[in-house]
Amino acid sequence: MVQKYWERIKKQYCQHVHTEVYLEAEAVYPSEHLPDQPPRLRAHRCSRGLECNQENKPACIWAGTNPNIDPF
Repeated sequence: MVQKYWERIKKQYCQHVHTEVYLEAEAVYPSEHLPDQPPRLRAHRCSRGLECNQENKPACIWAGTNPNIDPF
């Protein structure tokens, strides 16, 4: 069976939420039948993206509100 995990890739300070945030990637690991294959990355997100979306101003590409700003 396929296993999915959100793995932290990078950490930095975010000016928008005034705290440390992580860039995370969803890694999909193959089942036991194909153990030699590397994991595939399906998606990226910010660990504080939900908090950014609740504010009234656009944040960044990882929060999904402003595609022009990529802080990572």
